[in-house]
Amino acid sequence: MEKLRVENLNFKVGKVEILKDVSFSVKENSFVGVIGHNGSGKSTMLKTIYGVNKPTGGKIFFDEHDLFQLSGRERAKKIAVLAQESGGQFDFSVQQVVEMGRYPHKDTLENYSKEDLEKVDKVLHEMKLEDYRDRSFNTLSGGEKQRVLIARLLVQESKFIILDEPTNHLDIGHQIEIMNIIKNMGVTVLSAIHDMNIASIYCDELVAMKKGEVLLQGPTDEVLTPELLRELFDVESEIHNINGRRHIIYNP
Repeated sequence: MEKLRVENLNFKVGKVEILKDVSFSVKENSFVGVIGHNGSGKSTMLKTIYGVNKPTGGKIFFDEHDLFQLSGRERAKKIAVLAQESGGQFDFSVQQVVEMGRYPHKDTLENYSKEDLEKVDKVLHEMKLEDYRDRSFNTLSGGEKQRVLIARLLVQESKFIILDEPTNHLDIGHQIEIMNIIKNMGVTVLSAIHDMNIASIYCDELVAMKKGEVLLQGPTDEVLTPELLRELFDVESEIHNINGRRHIIYNP
């Protein structure tokens, strides 16, 4: 079953076309990665889906309903977002940042209920953040910040999550930790990914973008080939199966 369907999506800045007739779909409970070089339109496309950019053409359907007809609050209940710049200037405690995930479920100026706070406590425990609840968000390491922001997504209780390069600037240990958490959340995920080995391991399907267009969508094992990597990144590569997983080796 399709959770999200994008049809002929266009976006312009002035007269410059950034997205050109972008079409793809995301199946329910799948992990779909968006790949392409810097400037290919990945982030712009994600921002257009979650409402930061206003498209100049095309349609987006979520559970067969026109996504553009939903209010911002209704969209936030359905789609949780972790953008590249998320949380960079938060001068709040870890607990306060995680509590923000309940905002879409609250009326203006409504206080957090006992149920809200119980959900926050449960997620802090699950994410092993209980000892961090009173720490300032800005004092955390990159990996710790990502764990807090993912906790905020969990508290939001959306069944569809959009991520923009969630492992960017993290060391390999934290990359694997964060991707394992995301993969095991039991929700539908659409994520821009810059590391092709991470994409190979965690993504069910890939959407390959170049110059604002979708070149290809399909199962990861079929899409991720040396030919596609040459087309997208102008690099030579080999793909080897090791312990049942495909690993990419780049040839200088």
